[in-house]
Amino acid sequence: MYETFFCKRLTQLRLEKGVSAREMSLALGQSEAYINRIENNQMLPSLTVFFYICDYFHISPKEFFDDDPGIDLEYIELARNLKQLPEEERTHLSLLISDMVKLTSKQDKK
Repeated sequence: MYETFFCKRLTQLRLEKGVSAREMSLALGQSEAYINRIENNQMLPSLTVFFYICDYFHISPKEFFDDDPGIDLEYIELARNLKQLPEEERTHLSLLISDMVKLTSKQDKK
């Protein structure tokens, strides 16, 4: 249970910061795949690296494990899936979503 929370919380924070798993791994002085392995629930960091992770995000360990961190797992999964698409397809989806939001917004105002 905690392992799943940990990997999802780490993914959420990383996506909010807008960095790749590779960038974060290297910034922490780890191998390129280190953060990916944590996010894929293959391992947990040592306590020392956990503190480095908190420093990296400028949060306390308590904030990392906050009971209500606002994790929306659906968005995290969507972001993971989008990353696997070619750039052109991501652009098309982004435009489609923007158009849908505008349309919905106009309908709500009526």
